[in-house]
Amino acid sequence: MFDLESFRAEKDEFFARHPQSPLTREQRRNFRGLNYFPENKALSLEVKVQEFPVKEEVEMQTTTGNAQTYRRYGKFKFAVDDTEAELTIYQSEHGFFLPFVDSLAGSETYPAGRYLEPEPLPGNHFIVDFNLAYNPYCAYNEMWSCPITPAENRLRVAIRAGEKLFHE
Repeated sequence: MFDLESFRAEKDEFFARHPQSPLTREQRRNFRGLNYFPENKALSLEVKVQEFPVKEEVEMQTTTGNAQTYRRYGKFKFAVDDTEAELTIYQSEHGFFLPFVDSLAGSETYPAGRYLEPEPLPGNHFIVDFNLAYNPYCAYNEMWSCPITPAENRLRVAIRAGEKLFHE
């Protein structure tokens, strides 16, 4: 069974001490851990993805003005507090990628969005656990280049799960 608290503690330790931490040396001096929403079991989902018949390539702009290429894999629908939402899953040579922006962007969550790596299951099902949603490295400092969430993955609902906005 997956232990979310242990996962978060290990991530905080990585951010605080590891040489590949996205934090600068100065940021690590005062780092006391990332901010998270409490675990939300209602946002740990197994979804059926409607695969796109043609895997259209898209260029996602990055925070530094570059672009990264992904393929639009498929979309899925889900509900948050009785409100229906829909997201597109992308694919690259590194696997599946789910960038999204929720209605809390800029106040409680990172304005450019958060990321997930959905876990594929047989039959075009995926595990999409928003409790694992994380900020891209560019949320911590500007030296990182991160894909900007496409318009089709901007939600009107609040996803109160996963990592919150980073405060130094």
